[in-house]
Amino acid sequence: MQQGEIQIQAFGPDHIEGAVALSRQENWPHRPQDWQMALQLSSGAVALDDQGRVTGTILVTLYGAECAMINMVIVDRNVRGKGLGRRLMEQAFDLAGDRPLRLVATTDGMPLYQKLGFVPSGTILQHQGKVAELAAPEGVEAAGADDLPEIKALDREAYGADRGALIDALAERGQFAVIRRNAAIEGYAAIRPFGRGEVIGPVIAGNVEDAKALISFFATSRPGAFLRVDTNSRAGIADWLGEIGLAHVGGGVTMDRPSRKDAAQARPKVYALANQALG
Repeated sequence: MQQGEIQIQAFGPDHIEGAVALSRQENWPHRPQDWQMALQLSSGAVALDDQGRVTGTILVTLYGAECAMINMVIVDRNVRGKGLGRRLMEQAFDLAGDRPLRLVATTDGMPLYQKLGFVPSGTILQHQGKVAELAAPEGVEAAGADDLPEIKALDREAYGADRGALIDALAERGQFAVIRRNAAIEGYAAIRPFGRGEVIGPVIAGNVEDAKALISFFATSRPGAFLRVDTNSRAGIADWLGEIGLAHVGGGVTMDRPSRKDAAQARPKVYALANQALG
């Protein structure tokens, strides 16, 4: 490799330390464990400079044959403007095959994604903080391992893709809660360690009140804990999250390639993401 040349390689476990350093440069909260989970679920690529230092990352998470989520797209500030972001995206396209593509864009990333054919489809609101005093909800219970097949089926109905591997990874690291009526699961939420504390998500429910109850189940069991919830602006829970102490601190724009046509709203519905990277 010549002086100053940047090489693209497959993303492997040995690159996580460099990836963490890049995400810290962007003030992202990801710990090594968060990168490890993302890599467990994904394939990806890294850019290496002539000293072997990680200067760019990208991951592609395949959800069955239905779609691919492009995530953890970072280019070192010192090498931006040289086409590296486009080179990494081309690697992602190869990894995704012919699947429809989804991502959550930062403001800096949007111009490139639009040039590559991505179309904005919504806004993600990141809420985080410590929850104020909150009454424990009724009708929500901790889930067990035997509930995972039904949780996976409910998730696929709401998300429109097979995220079974994601559910398994969440079960390895965190906990699930469910709303069960007439012996059937009608809603679920997960919580796991992430970043500065814990993230609640995904949250899948049939209505807003069930979504709030699922979030409250975990929030009331962790008084004073730092919690995060990523929700779509159209989900209808953002104002409530602010009221209970989870302030709006940023977010991103959901983008699709090709554009997804508006369809009848699924029931159940996605009220919160696993996080912005994983959808």
